[in-house]
Amino acid sequence: MTATATLSSKYQISIPKAIREEQHWESGQEFVFISKGKGVLVIPVPDLDQLSGIASGAKAEGYRDREDRF
Repeated sequence: MTATATLSSKYQISIPKAIREEQHWESGQEFVFISKGKGVLVIPVPDLDQLSGIASGAKAEGYRDREDRF
């Protein structure tokens, strides 16, 4: 899907309705902006409960620690 928006004089951009609905974005939601070359990734910041269990099954050994850094 292609959609465009115009940067306002206050440096604001309205996200097109089709994109908001497709991504299930709602007002008040927080986003992070990641610079990528000449573009920007816009990614919603996940809620803490969405991160629950993200590292289940991760091994607790063999990771780098502050002690093995220069």
